[in-house]
Amino acid sequence: MPRAKHGAVEIEYETFGDPAHDAVLLINGLGSQMTRWPAPFCETLVARGLFAIRFDNRDVGLSTWCEGQTYTVDDMAADGAAVLDAVGKSAAHIVGVSMGGMIAQVFACLFPARTLSLTSIMSNTGNPDLPPPTQPALEALMARPASPSDPNFIADSVARAVTIGSPGFPWPTGALAERARAEAARAFNPPGVQRQMSAVRATGDRRARLAGITAPTLVLHGADDPLVPVEGGRDTAASIPGAELRIVPGMGHDLPPALYDTFVDAIHRSVERTRAPESAQPANA
Repeated sequence: MPRAKHGAVEIEYETFGDPAHDAVLLINGLGSQMTRWPAPFCETLVARGLFAIRFDNRDVGLSTWCEGQTYTVDDMAADGAAVLDAVGKSAAHIVGVSMGGMIAQVFACLFPARTLSLTSIMSNTGNPDLPPPTQPALEALMARPASPSDPNFIADSVARAVTIGSPGFPWPTGALAERARAEAARAFNPPGVQRQMSAVRATGDRRARLAGITAPTLVLHGADDPLVPVEGGRDTAASIPGAELRIVPGMGHDLPPALYDTFVDAIHRSVERTRAPESAQPANA
């Protein structure tokens, strides 16, 4: 696969669809590889007339592992800009989930001319007063098996995914186990997860920066998210001028197949807001 370059960092990426169409840059969450935007999901975006781009953040997957280095969410946002450069796109619709939502928000702050729209999903603002994760969700986030050779690796991976997942949208039988196997075979870099976490902590409260975002923005959040409680979505929408908020009952902190259409509809709503004047004020739920 091709790679983009941002200084010494190389970013693995993949595209779907016609590059002549509007681009959607898909940004992943903490420790997650670009395959968390599954190919069938990307093809659903293509069916809506979009050019989908997914990539591995630094320190995960097949992108550069930054051993012995520190970096910030701003650096990770600039990685996304390098991906756009590599595919020849001056601007894109920027979409991020969880930590990827934080990166997407910062991208919109750093590169307003390159941000056609912003869709921030199951993320927050870094506001220290927001409710924390539930204890089981926090334990699921922090508990990492030593290696894929651990005999409990698959079962533990599935259990963590279920803990933070969507109670109203369960995964098909066996799908989470297959995902865990495929991800472990592709790449496994626990120290990189810790460096990404440090980058998020170093960024702190982003609300003052978010107030300067001018791109049409949609905030999507699960009503039942145990890892980033729904108040984080409400705070994000309140911090970005004109942002539209959509809260989904039964949605937790994941992207199961049953929610593909919900995510794609949210992204497409952001795209539509760049193409026609708003006929009404943003609807917050």
